[in-house]
Amino acid sequence: MKWIIAFVMAAATLLGFSASAAPIYVYVNDKGNRLITDHVRTDLPGYQLLRKYQADDHFGTANRPAAKRAGLRPRASDYDKLIVAKANALGLEPALLKAMIHIESAFNPGAVSPKGASGLMQLMPETARRYGVTDRFSPSQSLEGGGRYVRDLLLMFNHDTRLALAAYNAGENAVTRYNGIPPYSETQQYVELVIQMRDLYRKQNVGA
Repeated sequence: MKWIIAFVMAAATLLGFSASAAPIYVYVNDKGNRLITDHVRTDLPGYQLLRKYQADDHFGTANRPAAKRAGLRPRASDYDKLIVAKANALGLEPALLKAMIHIESAFNPGAVSPKGASGLMQLMPETARRYGVTDRFSPSQSLEGGGRYVRDLLLMFNHDTRLALAAYNAGENAVTRYNGIPPYSETQQYVELVIQMRDLYRKQNVGA
């Protein structure tokens, strides 16, 4: 999927950390699968280095083709205080919530997808209504609604993070129907990328 390629480029730029933080490396194989890591990898048969990002690089384009930006491009630390506050209030891991925002919107509160998902957490209109979100472009409302949805999905799938992420991307009915992560390449890549970004943010002690 084209948006997968686009948001990988955005996801690779872990911003807002000190200049001494490790650079980010993005590897790709001949099937188009990406691997994001904070150190050089020589144990990946079939993968080659796609791009190396310094810790203080700005983001590239957002993950969604129709995403629009105004003014300066955001950095990964722009919403840290809000993310940590919302995550703690909802009983979520801040690193997971931040990773989801990173992959969903590249921290662009004005991001809009071709399918109609909007805001930091890329909420669809029906999901926004379900959680009482009246302004999907409001960072606070987006995190509140998206965070509550993530919390509900974790409860629904017995705190299995991968299944909850798959449901966030493809819908809970798809996960239930397939009794696991659906066989959709977009969803499978989404889950893996969020997990990779969560692990990188854990190393940066997000929310600690």
